[in-house]
Amino acid sequence: MRSRSRTAFWIGAAVGLVAASAAAVPDPVASYTLSARLDTDAHRVDSSASIRWKNASTRAVSSIWFHLYLNAFKNDETLFLRSPFVRGRGGGGAREFGYIDIERLSIPELGGTDLLPRLSHHSPGDLADQTDLELKLPGEIAPGQTVTIELAFKARLPEIVERTGHSRDFYLVAQWFPKIARLDSDGTWHNFAFHPQAEFYADYGRYAVTIDVPERFLVGASGRPVKIRESGGRRMTSYEIDSVHDFAWTAWDRFRKAEASIDGVAVELLYPPGHQRNAESTLDALRFALPDFSRRYGAYPYPVLTVVHPPEAAKNAGGMEYPTFITSGGPWFSGLLGARSVEAVTIHELGHQWFYGLVASDETSWPFLDEGLTSYAEGLVLEARYGKGSLFSAWGIELGEPEAMRAFAMLYGKDEPVAQPAASFSGFRSLGGLVYGRTATILHTMAGVWSQERVDRALGRYAREQRFAHPGPKELLSAIEHEVGRDAAAFAQRALFERGHVDYLVRSVDFARAAQPAGTFDDDAGHHDVEPKSEGESHNWQSRIVVVRRGSLELPVEVDLIDEAGNAERRSWDGHGAFTAFEHQGPRPIVAAVVDPERRIWIDDNLINNALSGEAPGVERVRERATYLAELLFALAMP
Repeated sequence: MRSRSRTAFWIGAAVGLVAASAAAVPDPVASYTLSARLDTDAHRVDSSASIRWKNASTRAVSSIWFHLYLNAFKNDETLFLRSPFVRGRGGGGAREFGYIDIERLSIPELGGTDLLPRLSHHSPGDLADQTDLELKLPGEIAPGQTVTIELAFKARLPEIVERTGHSRDFYLVAQWFPKIARLDSDGTWHNFAFHPQAEFYADYGRYAVTIDVPERFLVGASGRPVKIRESGGRRMTSYEIDSVHDFAWTAWDRFRKAEASIDGVAVELLYPPGHQRNAESTLDALRFALPDFSRRYGAYPYPVLTVVHPPEAAKNAGGMEYPTFITSGGPWFSGLLGARSVEAVTIHELGHQWFYGLVASDETSWPFLDEGLTSYAEGLVLEARYGKGSLFSAWGIELGEPEAMRAFAMLYGKDEPVAQPAASFSGFRSLGGLVYGRTATILHTMAGVWSQERVDRALGRYAREQRFAHPGPKELLSAIEHEVGRDAAAFAQRALFERGHVDYLVRSVDFARAAQPAGTFDDDAGHHDVEPKSEGESHNWQSRIVVVRRGSLELPVEVDLIDEAGNAERRSWDGHGAFTAFEHQGPRPIVAAVVDPERRIWIDDNLINNALSGEAPGVERVRERATYLAELLFALAMP
C-alpha cells in the first residue's frame, strides 16, 4: 500500500484532481462524512454519519425525506421483493436479508434533541415497505439554510440479490447509508419507494468516507484514498471525492489488482483469481473508451476510477454504476468464444459516468435518459474500437451492438411508451427492450436519417450543457432540435412518448411494355387515326413501384429501383402520406425495389418486407442482388 509505485500512482491522481478543480462544479447540496466498520462475522457495517444539507429550494421545509434503499431487502414483503415476477434482475429473492437500523438521529441547528421518534415507520401508503421515510422536523429549515444531520446506524448486508450485499467473504457495499431525497427548487420532494425496476436520484455533494476492514481485505471505493492507517489487525482507509451524488465500495480478501493511468485518470481494477484475460480485456476497453467518452460528452472530471469484476458467486453485483466506481462481470472464459461481453459491460457502465453520473437525471421517472442514452453511446464506442463485429466475431460471423439493440427493441416496440417511469413498465423484459434497445435504435435512426455528426453534436451538447443540472426530457429534445432540427425533435418526441413506430414496405413492382400511341388524334389538319402496334414493337418499358408507410413516424427514405440488368436508380420519398408511387420509363423494366438500401432507418418494424422483386426474363443479376439483400435483411432482423 505504501510502495513507491503506489505513491506515484496517487500523485498522478492528485494532478488530475487539480485539473478537474478548474472546471465548473455543482452546488454541494448534500455532503456526507461517513465512518464505516465492516463486521465480517455478522455481515454488517457499523456506521456514523454527519450530513451537511442545504435547503436549495425557494420554500421553507418542515420535513426531510430519507431513502433507506437497503431496507428493500429487509423481508420478502417489501416492494422490491414481494412479487416473484419483479423481484430483481437476478430473478430471485433474498436468502439472507438486509436492512438499515438508525440508532441515533439529531439536527443541532434544530435543538439537537433525538429526532428518531419523528421518523416515519413505513413508506407512504405501503405498510410493508421502509425504503422511503419522512422525518418530521421540530422547526422549519429556511430557503438557503444549511443544517447538519447527525446519525448512527447499522447496515446489515443481505446476500447479494443485486447491486449490493455479500457473497461469502466478498462485499459490494452500495446504497448502505440513509440518503436524503432530492428537493426541487419549488419545494417538491422526489421521494419514492425503491422499486426493483428503478434506480436512484440524488443531489451532488462532497463525500469523506473512512472504511475500516480486516487488514487481509483489499478495498476499492468511490473517490481517492487520502489516508491509510493500520491498528489491531485492521486497516482504516479514508476516501474523499467532490461533486458526486453517491458512494459505493467493495472489500474482498482474494482480489487481484491492476493499475493504469488512462487519459490522466488513475484507474484501479479489482478482479478475481483466474481472470487475467478478462482484466486485460477490461483495461483495453477502458484505454479506448475513457478518452473517447470524454471527447464526445465532455472531459471526465474526476482523478480516479475504480472498476470491480465480482467473482462468479457474486455475479448479480456486476454491471452497475456509481460515481467513479463501476462493476463489470463475466465468466473467466468470456473472451475465448469470440464474444465481447466483458468489454461491452465495462464500456456501458463507464458510459454511466456521464449518463446519469455527470448530468444526474432522474432514473426513477425517466430511465431512458440514463440507460437508453448510455446504450446508444456504448454502441458507438464499441464499434469505433472493435468494428462491425463489436459484440461477437468468430467463425466468419459478426454481430454488432446496434443490430443486437434493434433485435431487442423490436420485441416490445409497440407495447408501451419508452419515456415513462421505471415502475410503470409491465416488466423487466419490456423495460429492457424499450429503455435500452429502442432508445438506442431511435438514436441510430436519427443518425442514419439526419447524419451521425449532427446527432453526436446534439448528445454532446446535452451532456455538456446539463452537467450537474438534473435535466429531464425537454432538455434532451431541446438539444436535438438545436443541433439536428425541428423534424428530428418531433420524430424523437413521437418515438419516445407516443409509441411511435414505422414500417416501410414495397407493396408492388409492376412493369409492362410502353404502349405506342394509338387512337384518334387532332392536329391542324383535323382528325387522324393511329393503328395500335403489337407490344413487341415497343423498345421501352413502363414500370410502377408502390411503397407504403405504416405507423405514425414520418421519415424521409430512399428507394432503389433495380432493372433487369441489375442497375439501380435511387429515388427519394419524404415519408409523408400513406404511400407513394414511383413511375419509370426506359429500355429495361424495373423488376425489383429496395426501401432504405443504406439501412438508415433502424427503427423500421420489419426489414424483410423492404425488398420485393417482380418477374422478368434474364434477371440473373437481379436474383444475385436480391439474395445479397435478403442476407443483409435477415442478419438485421435476427438477434
